[in-house]
Amino acid sequence: SLSAAFREYLRHLGLHDFPCGLGSWNKSCLSGHRRPRGVRPGQDEEPVLDEESPEVLLELLRDQHSPWALPPDCSPQDQLLREVAVLAPELIHGSKICQVLKSLRMVDKGVEEIDEGVLQFQQLEELVLSANQISRITSANLPRTLKVLELCCNTVGDLQDLCAQPPPELQHLGLGHNRLRGPSRDKFLTEDFWPNLISLDLSFNNLSDLLGLVSQLSSLQKLRILVLQGNPLALIPTYRGFLVDSLPRLSILDDIHIGHDERQQFHGLARQPELSRSEARVVVSVGETKGVPDTSTLQQLEVGSKAPVITYSYFVSYEF
Repeated sequence: SLSAAFREYLRHLGLHDFPCGLGSWNKSCLSGHRRPRGVRPGQDEEPVLDEESPEVLLELLRDQHSPWALPPDCSPQDQLLREVAVLAPELIHGSKICQVLKSLRMVDKGVEEIDEGVLQFQQLEELVLSANQISRITSANLPRTLKVLELCCNTVGDLQDLCAQPPPELQHLGLGHNRLRGPSRDKFLTEDFWPNLISLDLSFNNLSDLLGLVSQLSSLQKLRILVLQGNPLALIPTYRGFLVDSLPRLSILDDIHIGHDERQQFHGLARQPELSRSEARVVVSVGETKGVPDTSTLQQLEVGSKAPVITYSYFVSYEF
């Protein structure tokens, strides 16, 4: 589950170990205040060496030469949590840490399920779960504050569970490199489910019905960015022009800005759906081949020869 993966992730960060968390290095935090470093209670000058200031502890995390520094390729999320564990160590206990994060990235962590524990992230606005093993999204377990949901490179096959109680403020939905087919008869890609959606990534799925998909997307009043490349429907000759004319509010299609000239070029194409048939023609040219005997070099058999005849046949298959 996502909650279990997050707990394991925190364990590897070592938030309870020096220089993070609570210990002899900052034990004055236990009393709710901090005395000057190196001064015992009731004394002015006698130094003690068992406690450090927050500034020194942060320096141990940030200095690249420090043995406690995170690797250079660590994420901003890693750095934030480590620094929170220094400045407010009381927040790393129990579920309090969940209330600190507005963005959570759990990439390639083997997550299969978005469980109910995710609701503890009461301020979460961005959830990135790319490259996991998620096939089903229980929308009731998603925080209602969510604005970005990225699920690229999972195994999502349909949107029924996600659309049961979708986050109402969601602005970006990333479903690239999944197993979506469609469009679904239940029409889950409409404004009824995503009234605030600005950006939608459906690239590299199994979408083939361009007309059916456009009929749904046209209801998304705020949609400005759309990615559909890698789907079979992108092979249709009039694919881009039909989308540009059918969705006049779009600003970017397949990572390419839609300019005024392009809109003028394809003006009126949306009124000719017969040009956007769900079929495509693919021309394949076979170049050099290796390992195939050249029959022109074989000796011709004499007329009337009773020698056995050897024939060769080859085939090439294409899967779409």
